[in-house]
Amino acid sequence: MINLTVFQKRLGPIRGRHPWVFSGALKHIPEGLASGTPVELIDEQGNFLASGFFNSYSQIAVRLWGFDPPAGGGEEVNEDFFVRRIERAYEIRKKFVASKQTDSYRLVYGENDLLPGLIVDKYADYLSVQFHNPGIEFWKKDIVGALVKTLKPKGIYERSDVRDRKRAVILSETKNPLHSDLRDPSATPQDDNKATGLLYGKVPERVIIKENGYKFYVDIIGGQKTGFFLDQRDKRLALAKYSEDKSVLNCFSYTGGFSVYALGAGAKKVVSVDASESALTLAEENIKLNKLPASKCEFILADVKEYLSDLASQTTPNPSFAKEGERTLASAEERVGGEISSSLFDVIILDPPAFVKDRHKVKEGLQGYRKINELALNILPAGGILVTASCSAHVTLTDFRFMLSEAAARASRTVQILETYTHGIDHPELVAFTEGEYLKCLFCIVN
Repeated sequence: MINLTVFQKRLGPIRGRHPWVFSGALKHIPEGLASGTPVELIDEQGNFLASGFFNSYSQIAVRLWGFDPPAGGGEEVNEDFFVRRIERAYEIRKKFVASKQTDSYRLVYGENDLLPGLIVDKYADYLSVQFHNPGIEFWKKDIVGALVKTLKPKGIYERSDVRDRKRAVILSETKNPLHSDLRDPSATPQDDNKATGLLYGKVPERVIIKENGYKFYVDIIGGQKTGFFLDQRDKRLALAKYSEDKSVLNCFSYTGGFSVYALGAGAKKVVSVDASESALTLAEENIKLNKLPASKCEFILADVKEYLSDLASQTTPNPSFAKEGERTLASAEERVGGEISSSLFDVIILDPPAFVKDRHKVKEGLQGYRKINELALNILPAGGILVTASCSAHVTLTDFRFMLSEAAARASRTVQILETYTHGIDHPELVAFTEGEYLKCLFCIVN
């Protein structure tokens, strides 16, 4: 095992169990180390500090996966090594998330589960995996073997073709490699064709999962990220109490997660708006899969900003954004006498993709968030509910609240936060790893 010595003045973060070690903290890094090489960190007196793998000769030098000194010398890194760590992560999910009503969740959450750069999502009997850095990818064979041994899945599919991976986006010093679009100079560009594909068994085009008693089709092979936004499970459940006998507008609806929950809770009407036709098709099928009343649903293919602008100004939406047939606003207009009512919706959900993908574009991204939130606030009636979220790692919860206060001021509305959510239980966070924060979701009442 290779030992790397940490300067005395740089011991704090490691003792605090932060999973990243920067090159400036190390007295010397030997030449010729390959990404993924197991290392142990010691202090200047030779005492054990932590174990991990060598990452690169730039910025983050080491990523840590252990803080307890192994008995009898260095811990051998092999398939059993990963079995132990995956079992530990699995126990948390089995205890607090898995049930007869829920069979899908994030199984491994990178640094937060002491497997830096590894993401594993469990969808019923199938696994979707991402390798976010070359060091963890070095151990792919052993990790796949450990997953098979621990969970006995029917299939494992790799989805390291996400945008972060494509641009070799692993890290900045200040943001999470799993949610950041900053380039890590230590990373190397990847061929998308080599970053996605079947790793074990068989994976069908669609998998049916269970979440809080509802069923969803998941496209593991071609869907966004690993196929489904598991990190919003608790927020979807929270929506239920605001939905009964209400008209709900689900913006950036993707495959209709919030829509299913709203209808299941007794909403009188749910309109789902997204720019992806394939996502809307899957959303429709998810409504049918749960035997919910299709007559209470509308699916609109549109640019959400354009759609909200049209609603707020009470003008007919641009037909170039409307999908043929039922996926237009025609039926909504007919219900209100040919004119779009500004109080057509009692609840509006804004769950957009990350608007801020670069730390240098925070201002621009916040303007985007402010615009859609201002439009939603102009549409909602007094007593209406706004559910607004951001998955931008570069936008803090404080930034997000300030943005919402600006939107409220511009819309001349009073906004009270009823509930604040971040990550679900299957997305645990190391207390020292504040860089891992990315998701924030506010449930607000508007007057």
